[in-house]
Amino acid sequence: MYKKLLSYAREYKKDTILTPIYVTFESILEIIIPTLMSFLIDNGIYKKNMRYIWLMGLILAIASAISLITGILAGRYAAVASAGFAKNLRQAIFDSVQKFSFSNIDKFSTSSIITRLTTDVTNVQNAFQMMIRMAIRAPMMIIFALIFSFRIDAKLSLIFLAVIPVLGFGLIFIATKVHPIFVRVFRTYDKLNSVIQENLHGIRVVKSYIREDHEEKKFADISETIFKGFSKAEKRLAFNAPLMQFCLYTSMLLLSWFGARAIVSSGNNAALGLSTGELSSLITYAMQILMSLNMISMVFVMIIISRASVERITEVLEEQSDLTNGENPVYEVKDGSITFENVRFSYASKSDKPVLDNINLSIASGETVGILGGTGSSKSSLVQLIPRLYDASRGKVTVGGVDVRDYDLDTLRNQVAMVLQKNVLFSG
Repeated sequence: MYKKLLSYAREYKKDTILTPIYVTFESILEIIIPTLMSFLIDNGIYKKNMRYIWLMGLILAIASAISLITGILAGRYAAVASAGFAKNLRQAIFDSVQKFSFSNIDKFSTSSIITRLTTDVTNVQNAFQMMIRMAIRAPMMIIFALIFSFRIDAKLSLIFLAVIPVLGFGLIFIATKVHPIFVRVFRTYDKLNSVIQENLHGIRVVKSYIREDHEEKKFADISETIFKGFSKAEKRLAFNAPLMQFCLYTSMLLLSWFGARAIVSSGNNAALGLSTGELSSLITYAMQILMSLNMISMVFVMIIISRASVERITEVLEEQSDLTNGENPVYEVKDGSITFENVRFSYASKSDKPVLDNINLSIASGETVGILGGTGSSKSSLVQLIPRLYDASRGKVTVGGVDVRDYDLDTLRNQVAMVLQKNVLFSG
């Protein structure tokens, strides 16, 4: 599922690949800087060596500048890659919908397709940007910071290993509780769009029959459902912050306590135990490790939110039109004669109740026929079977003496014109 969507990066693969490369350089430099700071404190400030202070200060400034530049470039390429990926994904969904039959569109509904093209694609875009940047940066920062921490003091670094599983299990527990809620909320978004669409399309009827209060109540009810769903999900996600703070401050307290004891026992001598500069580096590495874990938690949350969107988008991309050409399609329509032979038709959503049943009708080529009936009497349904916008559930419809299911779709529809009640004309 995820692999299929990633293929839409296409011409933005270069930006997608460059982002983690720049992130790698940025991470390495950010890991080196605390070690340089410990050298500055122990060999420069503590020993009052001004020449060493100036030298290390210059190296730190250069390292910080390069880290800043690589960070900016990583952000730029991540933004371009994610925006391009979202553009291609929207185009793919749009192209897929253009191939749908009316019954395929009925299956998803117009409002649902709009939600997938907008809200769902935006969620996936944000998740994609975080994955190629933060999801690369955070694990690298954790690994490098742990290596440098163990190099300074292996015993104190065990504090990090004790904290990481607590935060990890907490995040997994939160994710399992939140994902089902987001799935339900995004389905409710479809209903919200449908309510708005119906209100706008029928605005004259709403005003004529003074139905404003009824429409407002419909909108308020669906909005309230979305609000409650999001509130429930966000309340559970909110446990992420206190869990993160607990792990962070616990680590800082333990590091400060045991680190201070180690400095006192060694007389601030790195060779005998731990120095002030090394403790400073450890505290910085602790911050980097725990902030990286926080980044991972943010990516985790975004993936949870986007997972429901990915599933909905994939549904549209994998949907195949139920109207396709046969093995040997006919490419010529001989005449305009139309025949309905024992035709029965029902919509997929109402399969147990046919809207047309046992229809027998013959129209000669060149003949004009008017079909009259009230609203909802299936006039449009009858006509839509001729250009094969839907297929008959039973019986057959022929044009020019050939079953419409035997024609090439483009050939049939180029010969059968249908003007709907509501028309949109495109210039050119």
